[in-house]
Amino acid sequence: MDTVEDVVALAAAHGLALTARGATVTEAGLDYRVVMADDDGGSRWVLRVPRRPDVADGMAAELRILDLVAPVLAADGVAVPDWRVRSPELIAYPALPGAPGLTLSEAGEPVWHMDPASADYAARLGRLLARLHSIDHDDALAAGVEVRPPAQVRQGWRDDVARVSEAFTVAPALLGAWEEWLADDDCWPERTVMTHGEIYPAHVLLEAGGAVVGVLDWTTARVDDPARDLSAQVGAGGEDALAVTLDAYAAAGGHVHPGLARQAQHLWDASPIGYGLYALTTGAEQDRAAAGALLDPSG
Repeated sequence: MDTVEDVVALAAAHGLALTARGATVTEAGLDYRVVMADDDGGSRWVLRVPRRPDVADGMAAELRILDLVAPVLAADGVAVPDWRVRSPELIAYPALPGAPGLTLSEAGEPVWHMDPASADYAARLGRLLARLHSIDHDDALAAGVEVRPPAQVRQGWRDDVARVSEAFTVAPALLGAWEEWLADDDCWPERTVMTHGEIYPAHVLLEAGGAVVGVLDWTTARVDDPARDLSAQVGAGGEDALAVTLDAYAAAGGHVHPGLARQAQHLWDASPIGYGLYALTTGAEQDRAAAGALLDPSG
């Protein structure tokens, strides 16, 4: 699926008449290529095309997640995608309000449309996460959403570190830091919550005044460590922004255990593990090379 015209033709084959005129392409996602195009009435649509066959395997799970979170977030005026076309080749839905806080240029460089260190954004994010994390475990389980208890979360990271260490050369200092983290009881949550998993400004839609009005890409959502949804604040806004988010999160009813901020930092520092796992999934040599450079910078 190489051109916008190809994607528009694919939409037509699924009964959705769109025009390639004025369409835009977003290449930021690792799993989906995204095209935005208008229908005959001028309404904007989002078209998600899987980059690999294995991506389609998670579509049913993502749809269950959307059905679960949509009414909860709607109470705060936050929308999520409403899939009108759902097939292994294409997902399509009416564009949500607002605009992402971060996009990529044609050269693949990040383009910020908001201040990532903004205290206002940090506070709004904290309140959004408190609402999302309030979803009851039993409701998530009944909806068919994956639920990972704390022990499974921690063991999952142990397994991921082991798998990446077997497949790549990992710098001793990096591996040592991960082993210390895995052994630190204070960092790991005593309870898990409904998380998005990749909530950062590229997936958050904002109005001109800064209000959060939508959240995209629920591919990795599940009941898991609450720090999953806070780690990107470390990278985007730093410790000060994270502190503001946690204060707003607590004020809105979120549970802040003593090691939550440290866990968010550790998860951010563990991002090379994710790149390694991604490279093992795709099997592409360029992905392996990029992951290897992160895992062993001196190699």
